[in-house]
Amino acid sequence: MTCDPPIRLGVAGLGRAFMLMLPSFENDPRVELAACAAPRESSRTAFVQRFGGAAYDSVEALCGDPTLDAIYIATPHQMHRTHATCAVMAVLKARALIDSGSLGQVRMVHALNYTDFLYRPRRPEELMTSEGGGVIFSQGVHQIDIVRLLAGGMVSTVRATTGQWDDKRPTECAYSAHLTFAQGAFASLTYSGFAHFNSDEFCDWIGELGHDTDPTAYGKARKALQSVQTPQDEIRLKTERTFGASPDPAVPAHNEHFGTILVSCDGADLRLTPDGVWVYGHTQSDFLSTPLDAIPRKGVMESLVAAVRQSQSPIQDSRWGLASLEVWHGILQSSEAGTDIRMHHQVPVRRTEERKNQI
Repeated sequence: MTCDPPIRLGVAGLGRAFMLMLPSFENDPRVELAACAAPRESSRTAFVQRFGGAAYDSVEALCGDPTLDAIYIATPHQMHRTHATCAVMAVLKARALIDSGSLGQVRMVHALNYTDFLYRPRRPEELMTSEGGGVIFSQGVHQIDIVRLLAGGMVSTVRATTGQWDDKRPTECAYSAHLTFAQGAFASLTYSGFAHFNSDEFCDWIGELGHDTDPTAYGKARKALQSVQTPQDEIRLKTERTFGASPDPAVPAHNEHFGTILVSCDGADLRLTPDGVWVYGHTQSDFLSTPLDAIPRKGVMESLVAAVRQSQSPIQDSRWGLASLEVWHGILQSSEAGTDIRMHHQVPVRRTEERKNQI
């Protein structure tokens, strides 16, 4: 039996988003990093020295490379219209339980995440809502995608309030939202990037990327920001975390997560953790483990391979992205108007066979 050749992948952007995917790319033999596009010559040079292939100074030139099978977009938010994210393995495990029908209908979802996101090094546009900055566009995407995936996808209304509490970081730093779904479920979503409390404490001190969190490193982000005198100083700190300027990320010990996620169904409550899903039934509780794969972001890689080799549309395709984008804007609109915002572009979660037939 012959094996398919590796997918020749081009990468648009060599910043933090690429760094977070690097362990997955390097540990999956089905993918070959074949080209990149980045504005900094030093990053492009580092890429070619390590992986070979071609390097371009624009995404347009990268997209014109006929030898590539796919392009992974890792550019800043304001440079791309759709924003897809990986559903971590614990989320997929929970979705599979829901799809089985053994737990009945989803009735309620609660999602909570407290971080110091806004006080990590940021470029000026990351602090401008109009450029895709702030926690709603930067972080809300993950929370909204997870909740929509668990609750069926079809959001009916959004009611929300956002917070802007620091004049030096003039964008949304936190939000709370109440979503209703066409299937009858409802959900509460809270995210703070202004937080002093770290909700990793609720996840056994495991960080979002699957690494162990050091509780003694309290206030690290804010302390580092105290040394910043100018926007250029902060940009320099941000650049130090990009490819070619920082060490490779360590391989995580756990699956990724996005804070506390609780799902209430007719027959059980589900609690998602970095290591699996707790199922709290009527008379007993069980833990369904999701062992960490050698490929940290296997969900992303599986979707890529399925799309390129099997013509299978991913769960989070362009229609899904548009639906999540509608919810993000709904949060902003509801906070400003103080009213419910009705959704018009939602799509349901599609199962594997439906996605195959979509192409």
